[in-house]
Amino acid sequence: MSVLVFVESDEGKVKKSSLEAVSYGYQLKNSLGGSVTAIAFGTELDDAELADIGKAGAEKVLHVADSKFNQGIIQAYATVLAQAMDQTGANTLVLAKSSLGDAVAARVAIKTNATLASNIVELPDTSNGFEVKRSIYTGKAFATVSLNGEKRILALKKNAVDLKEDGEAANVEQFAANVEDNDFGVNITATEKATGDVLLPEADIVVSGGRGLKGPENWGMIEELAKVLGAATGCSKPVSDMDWRPHHEHVGQTGIKVAPSLYIAIGISGAIQHLAGVNSSKIIVVINKDADAPFFKAADYGIAGDAFEVVPKLIEALKTS
Repeated sequence: MSVLVFVESDEGKVKKSSLEAVSYGYQLKNSLGGSVTAIAFGTELDDAELADIGKAGAEKVLHVADSKFNQGIIQAYATVLAQAMDQTGANTLVLAKSSLGDAVAARVAIKTNATLASNIVELPDTSNGFEVKRSIYTGKAFATVSLNGEKRILALKKNAVDLKEDGEAANVEQFAANVEDNDFGVNITATEKATGDVLLPEADIVVSGGRGLKGPENWGMIEELAKVLGAATGCSKPVSDMDWRPHHEHVGQTGIKVAPSLYIAIGISGAIQHLAGVNSSKIIVVINKDADAPFFKAADYGIAGDAFEVVPKLIEALKTS
């Protein structure tokens, strides 16, 4: 089985979720045979960063080194990915589930007549066809889907597989894409990006605060805890609605859905809309002075205590550990 992996990047770095997709492709190859080729777009990635994709399991990296692809034009990406699948003989395209990945995958599926499944959490079961397990209902349930046809596209859920980091450097080759002008028909006039040392969609650890912090002036301890842990900061919807924190930090069903290895909720009661955005986290820690807060029912670990007493002691303990 030949596997092609679509790699996303940001500011000259390959996204961790895309490296997980490469690792998934590597596991798929080990299970079913074949090869793994990654494909990256634009001119922001240097040769060293491209070669490092091999550590996650890719044998070769195709580089579409054209600045026109720096902006992430969906239709142009889809056209090139369809061409790359054809030229490499790949019958499977793997990518990370993301806002860009979702839009690109759907278009590639149409162009290649491939079956598509998203939110994949495990390797396929090939004992009787090709079946994949999907996370559905915001992580509350799973569905097993049978993919028929010669070609398939698999969009992988974040943190669904362990990241391989001990592979060999990949061979980097230029890929000459044949793209028409109408594929670049969209003109992106401006892009607003979330700021911060660690961004929510890619964070392995997230520290979030809620109304229990009483005001924006108390957010310093949230930011300090996040810095000590190398984490991203988030917040509940009421906090962003009151402009205590920027809206790009809003975590929940109507905000950003996260799936970190560790999610720490401080002063958040645990409304169902917030839980829907975080219940894919591997470990949830809740700090709340209300011992009856709903969030404790979803938590792996909980501290029923005043955040203004607990968090400073936690920061101090982490700094001295």
